[in-house]
Amino acid sequence: MNDVEKPVRSPCVHVCALDEQDVCIGCQRTAAEITRWGCMDNAERREVLQHCLERARAAGLLMTS
Repeated sequence: MNDVEKPVRSPCVHVCALDEQDVCIGCQRTAAEITRWGCMDNAERREVLQHCLERARAAGLLMTS
């Protein structure tokens, strides 16, 4: 049995444009996070995804209940 964890997938939605804060308007990752994604382990990737969610909420891109 193979217990190797699959890599956490990139949140890229192919809308690649950085805003004035160097945050992608498509996936909400910073330019630095996008650049480092391939070198990150899954724990780091999950942390980045949490930051993306927080950025999207702060920008009013997600509805909160």
